[in-house]
Amino acid sequence: MEEIRMSRKERERLELLARVRDEELTLVEVAALLPLSYRQCKRVWKRYQLAGDAGLVHRLRGQPSNRGQPAALRQRALTLCAELYPDFGATLAAERLAKDHDLHLDHETLRRWRRAAGHAQPQRRRDRHRQRRERKAHVGELIQIDGSHHDWFEGRGPRGVLMVLIDDATNQTYARFYETEDTRAAFDVFRRYCDRYGLPRALYADLDSIYRVNPTRSGGRSLTAHDTPAPPLTQFGRAMQALGVRIVPAYSPQAKGRVERRHGVFQDRLVKELRLAGLADCAAANRYLDETFLPDLNARFTVVAASATDLHRKLPRGVCLSEVLCWEQTRVVARDWTLSWDGRIYQLDRRHAALSLAGRRVSVRELLDGQRQILWRGQKLQWRELPAPPAASNSAVVVPANQAKLPAKAPVPRARTKPAANHPWRRWGIAVGRNFRRGGARAGGGALPPTPPPARANGNGKKPRPATRGHFYRVKPGDISKEF
Repeated sequence: MEEIRMSRKERERLELLARVRDEELTLVEVAALLPLSYRQCKRVWKRYQLAGDAGLVHRLRGQPSNRGQPAALRQRALTLCAELYPDFGATLAAERLAKDHDLHLDHETLRRWRRAAGHAQPQRRRDRHRQRRERKAHVGELIQIDGSHHDWFEGRGPRGVLMVLIDDATNQTYARFYETEDTRAAFDVFRRYCDRYGLPRALYADLDSIYRVNPTRSGGRSLTAHDTPAPPLTQFGRAMQALGVRIVPAYSPQAKGRVERRHGVFQDRLVKELRLAGLADCAAANRYLDETFLPDLNARFTVVAASATDLHRKLPRGVCLSEVLCWEQTRVVARDWTLSWDGRIYQLDRRHAALSLAGRRVSVRELLDGQRQILWRGQKLQWRELPAPPAASNSAVVVPANQAKLPAKAPVPRARTKPAANHPWRRWGIAVGRNFRRGGARAGGGALPPTPPPARANGNGKKPRPATRGHFYRVKPGDISKEF
């Protein structure tokens, strides 16, 4: 059986062209969804009819580009621009490279190289042309998501946030109350929406840190989409990437005006309805939303989409939505087959010894219900949590009340006295040896100590070992033991 490897873009083309084959969509609609020109879409459709699924695979995959420049040329151009033309625009820098260094490059190629290398480039401020955006033509093609902070219960209960999802094509709305607008709330409301309608194609969200990592410049201004490459993914962004749901950033409230206007409807009508119903907590308000308010709102204010085709998708086979909408991080397995996460220590089971996991990175998940999983290349591992090590005791010693603690006395420095001139240390001590080494009289005056007597023979006729400095030797009674 032949195996065909496809990218996500090619799989999307396959799905849409299959709908064209089943006469659910037209080529004009598919060209707008991919997006491609109508002529190119006709070429792709013809290739799909002739070769089937394999006709959608890019034919240059795995082959070097015919228009690629040598790596040495690229490095030389970047080095010259960084050293000589750091504040030049791409067009002027390309002209100087061609004139002074005989490097003929297209200015757009040079601009792309410098942007990929992270070199700062001067930019001109131009007024952006804005144009009214029309509704999407299909249900599920674009869903706007946002949270509305308001005193929903008018002081009768705690303040909360209403997470709202509205279809761009029909105004079909789903909403739910939460205590705060955070990743957990975004995960939960998106899961409930998918259980009811299916996976959308794209989400239109603002620049909140739930949906997007917003790096800043040294001046404090947030970077735009044209400043740097794509930033790292948040936990919500990682989950959407795994599900194939594209996140489209909205750079102003006016850009997602449909959901903003729906916030106004909720803050006007829903607040009054909650007051009449006497509701004062999120749980009761959510039941009222699902059973009464949202069905009536969608029945009255939903419009008909330009196309009858629903682009909501089913979950891919083998994908569990609760295991995707979770917090996931990587950890390194220690040599004792343990790993730590969130202040806890986990011991991997012995049955995974064949995987040789020591020193490798594994994925740790925490689901919405609090369940945790540890995975290695998609395989779930068995583990157990180890007890936390005992904390260091910082308790102070308890002193009885009747035993008052006296203040510590300051240490009294000992006075250093100089030995007297006739001190034995000066007559027979180490100072004598020092004076002998220096070849002079001892300090303090006086005669030098008597010369040690010569060595005498022992009873066996052998002479003893002569005395040296640092050793004691015995002399006749009446003499003094000396140390040199």
